[in-house]
Amino acid sequence: MDSQSLIAQARSGQPRAIARLISRIENDAPDLPQIMGQLSATAGSAHVIGVTGSPGVGKSTTTAALVGAYRARGAKVGVLAVDPSSPFSGGALLGDRVRMQQHATDDQVFIRSMASRGHLGGLAATTPQVLRVLDAAGFDVVVIETVGVGQSEIEIAATADTSLVLLAPGMGDGIQAAKAGILEIGDVFVVNKADRDGADSTAREIRHMLELGVRGQWLPPVIKTVASTGVGIDELVDAIESHRQWLHDSGERQARRLRRIGDEIIALTLTGVRKQLATMPAEVLAAAQRVLDGMSDPYAEAAALAAKLTT
Repeated sequence: MDSQSLIAQARSGQPRAIARLISRIENDAPDLPQIMGQLSATAGSAHVIGVTGSPGVGKSTTTAALVGAYRARGAKVGVLAVDPSSPFSGGALLGDRVRMQQHATDDQVFIRSMASRGHLGGLAATTPQVLRVLDAAGFDVVVIETVGVGQSEIEIAATADTSLVLLAPGMGDGIQAAKAGILEIGDVFVVNKADRDGADSTAREIRHMLELGVRGQWLPPVIKTVASTGVGIDELVDAIESHRQWLHDSGERQARRLRRIGDEIIALTLTGVRKQLATMPAEVLAAAQRVLDGMSDPYAEAAALAAKLTT
């Protein structure tokens, strides 16, 4: 199917067309620049929620509960579940599809698992472009669930409008959270599995650490939930919506999206440079040989290659 037809069908909310557009993005289709050019004009309305945290804190269960809560409020919801890549096939492991079966028949919910394909930061490299597709397709809320690999997940803070950091009792105190760097990326903190011992002390430690830190006008709330039973999920959605309103009123939403697009442009530029360098292996090898022979240095050779790329 041609891209014009796919775009028209995706804008009307047809799941198969949305899925095919995302596949074209992941496969780096030749007409991808044209597709993005047509989608950009109608994108920008969806609120992007990032869900991150260490493995075992209940990210998938919380994501599924958030989808249900937003659907109950009449919102159209997209989910991007970024899975670790299989070391054999390179594809997503699809673990999140198993946990979200209750939403599989809802035509107002679109769930897509994406392989990280070795990309660091907890997200897939194509996440910004896929977000643009879901945004243009009319989703009110898009939830991104990250891989769950710990300290490398700070990229979600640059991608989401509202970043949720999930913690669980017995998985580390507030000082450990500070050491991991997650206090800087969270807009809302969630102590999940709050029916376990230690939930109150974990929430108290996180609140204390947040109050000690230097933040802007927004002080992240700490919400206790039991996502498997739905306890605290409505309060969590209220906190997300409060942050959404603050983003709008303070002008931070526009600033964050400007930075996000800037990061996307830089990433695409670097991808283009890598593709160009891949077409000139002899020049790269010759440059490496000159450095090895002591005739040059890496900085000089890198500058020379960059000059060749711009001429």
